[in-house]
Amino acid sequence: MTPMTDCARVWAALGPTNTGKTFLAVERMLGYPSGMMGFPLRLLARENYERVVRAKGPDHVALITGEEKIIPPNARYFLCTVESMPIGRPVDFLAIDEIQLCADPDRGHVFTDRLLHARGREETVFLGAATMEPLLRRLLPDCLFETRPRFSKLTYTGPRKLTRLPRRSAIVAFSAADVYAIAELVRRQRGGAAVVMGALSPRTRNAQVDLYQSGEVDYLVATDAIGMGLNMDVDHVAFAAMEKFDGTRQRALRSTEVAQIAGRAGRYMTDGTFGATADVGPLPTELVERVEGHQFQAVRQIQWRNSALDFGSVAALLNSLNAPPVLDVLRRTRDAPDHVALETLTRDEDLRRRARGREAVALLWDVCRVPDFRKIHEESHIRLQGQIFQHLTGRAGRLPPDWIAGHIKRLDSTDGDIHALTDRIASIRVWTYVAHQNDWLSDAEHWRQRTRAIEDRLSDAMHERLTQRFVDRRTAVLMRKLHDREALIAVVDRDGAVRVEDHHVGRLDGFVFTPVSGGRGRGDKAVLNAALKALHGEIGRRLVALETADDAVISLADDGTVQWDGAAVARLGRGPDCLRPAVDLPVNDLLSGERARRVRDRLSAWLDRLVARDLAALLALRADHGLSGAGRGLAYQIGEALGTLPRAAVQDQIARLTPADRKVLARLDVRIGVESVFMPPLLKPDSQRLRALLWATARGETAPAPPPRGRVSFAVAPDDAAGQGGEADRLDAYHRVLGFRVVAGRAVRADMLERFTAALRQAQRDAARAEHGEGQGGAALPPALCSMLGVSVEEAETLCRALGYRTWRDDAGGVRFRAGRRRPRASGHDRAETAAERRRRLAKGAARASDSPFAVLAEKVRA
Repeated sequence: MTPMTDCARVWAALGPTNTGKTFLAVERMLGYPSGMMGFPLRLLARENYERVVRAKGPDHVALITGEEKIIPPNARYFLCTVESMPIGRPVDFLAIDEIQLCADPDRGHVFTDRLLHARGREETVFLGAATMEPLLRRLLPDCLFETRPRFSKLTYTGPRKLTRLPRRSAIVAFSAADVYAIAELVRRQRGGAAVVMGALSPRTRNAQVDLYQSGEVDYLVATDAIGMGLNMDVDHVAFAAMEKFDGTRQRALRSTEVAQIAGRAGRYMTDGTFGATADVGPLPTELVERVEGHQFQAVRQIQWRNSALDFGSVAALLNSLNAPPVLDVLRRTRDAPDHVALETLTRDEDLRRRARGREAVALLWDVCRVPDFRKIHEESHIRLQGQIFQHLTGRAGRLPPDWIAGHIKRLDSTDGDIHALTDRIASIRVWTYVAHQNDWLSDAEHWRQRTRAIEDRLSDAMHERLTQRFVDRRTAVLMRKLHDREALIAVVDRDGAVRVEDHHVGRLDGFVFTPVSGGRGRGDKAVLNAALKALHGEIGRRLVALETADDAVISLADDGTVQWDGAAVARLGRGPDCLRPAVDLPVNDLLSGERARRVRDRLSAWLDRLVARDLAALLALRADHGLSGAGRGLAYQIGEALGTLPRAAVQDQIARLTPADRKVLARLDVRIGVESVFMPPLLKPDSQRLRALLWATARGETAPAPPPRGRVSFAVAPDDAAGQGGEADRLDAYHRVLGFRVVAGRAVRADMLERFTAALRQAQRDAARAEHGEGQGGAALPPALCSMLGVSVEEAETLCRALGYRTWRDDAGGVRFRAGRRRPRASGHDRAETAAERRRRLAKGAARASDSPFAVLAEKVRA
């Protein structure tokens, strides 16, 4: 106990939260030449340290916590956690904050020890709840009391939904899972929330509190960690749960705990409110009256543990720790972590042998007091404490640098999720505490700097992860604007990006607006309304630009969509006929009525000009050119087929054409070949592509893949699949639309097929003249034909057979052919004769020649 002078004053400033007790104590301390204050939390010690530094300068102010020590040589004012107070140092003024924590099962014995033994030479102040007054009067008969009223009024407002909580609200839950779930909901509905939990490092907690205090978010989701002196601008506290796990069991909150947490609402002269949310329901009337009136049952007992410890031996230390209290208001603390660690470690014979002598026992006790910030790995932490003690009692008497480095290296990583970072931060805090024990390390300052740097990096990463997960800055800003009834400013960038208050909310492609995915809260609706106002003006500007644009900036994609400057604005639809498709606009609230009609008229006019340019030859067939009935019929069929027909399919019309008809058709670019009737101008790639799209649109389907550009032939299907059902008929019709004929599973452009057959006939005539007879040896397949179609010799031979020629190989392996019996292909399927068709044809032939000599011979053979 610090000795006191005869005029030393001991008094207590008691009252609820927001009474200015801590502010008063700091001001009184600064009036003395020296002083010391003990706080329940490291971050509170740090907060007041910075305040005193601003008043007295850094050379005169010290900060002492388990994980941080800043002690200038000329320090006169000490801001500490209660456990770290150097009570042996004499000071003029001494204060203990939150003295009601004497009743806390975990840390209460430390506060009780300071209450009984820590004194200032001139003045000692105890700050806390009024529930401590009767007990303080009994323990400290000479203590003076000052009861301070709350500056602001605290009022209960009943239960509210999470989505209806007012701005500047703190939502309190009692598990990390609940805190994260609530913060996620607030992010979706209101733009985000700061998160404060006891498991966070002080640096992370401070960063999250700053996020809230700066107004970047209007909501705070926290555990009861906010109830202990955190000064924040909270207007409303909402309880999302009324039970907590206290380390031993799940229990209901005490009325004093409710008041401590609810008291965070309202700062200085600003009134505050509290209530319930989520599934809690209305709070009991008696509890509400106690909290509003600050009327609570007085503390009857406080935690105590003997501080006059005997380090003569392990047994003596344990006996002194188990000493009973001398007063009935003192309850001996049981199962404190350091006591449990001592009992566990001393069961090991090796450790008991090492812990001999006063210094060794005192060292063992110091090791047992290394805090376990993780709180979930008690056995692991006790094993670590045992290893520390073994190293410290070894030959070197110090912790091995390699051993410490190995433990710390595993923690120096910012990868992983929030839970992984939380565990690493708790672990590095243990090593930060160890690094502040100067006698344990050979280079303590180096390890202090290293552990602090790692803790800072992990804390910053944790803050970043929490902010990324639980803060949507766009929605937060917009909700704040809505609350302040400010108009939202929306713009559309040149690239189509739509921004509201400089936040990206969607994209305008052509005339279609696609919003970014988001919730359906009030903020999202307001954003959409603001965006629509800007979009209506932009749509009007784009409509005028489309109407005045050159046709060159409008194009037709392979899937039938009409694109303007690369953006899809419409697609082809079924029209009156194949060459007059409709223009279908996408369903779009921004483009309807008169605006939709103007867009449709503009695109229809462009499409008509496109068809007139690329399919002029087809359109010309529709005019009256004085053709006969057969000529008009042939022109009509060519137009319906979009330019290409098998000759066998229209042989009857061709046979009835007059010489005048043939001249007119020739002027119209109609070529009547041996294999096909086609129009050469339509064989250009652009014309082929347009006809394919028009054909597919008229059928209400997607066009197949276009043929390779520049190819005059290509394989489309194996020979045995060329005639399988409706799909084969569809592909056959599609390739004819493109100006190709499918022969033996290969598509050959109509004009090249004519050249190929003409070359075969010429080769056969040349071979007949060379043989001066009937050409019994056949003609050799000209090699130039293969390169002309881009096919192999085997593929050219297959084409020959499909066209009715007989083929064989000569002695040199070359292909020779001879005209066979040509068969008509009026069905439109240009393929090789199947085995079934050949049997039917032979059967018919046999029937017609049943009385021929060969039929008689066949009958005798069968007999």
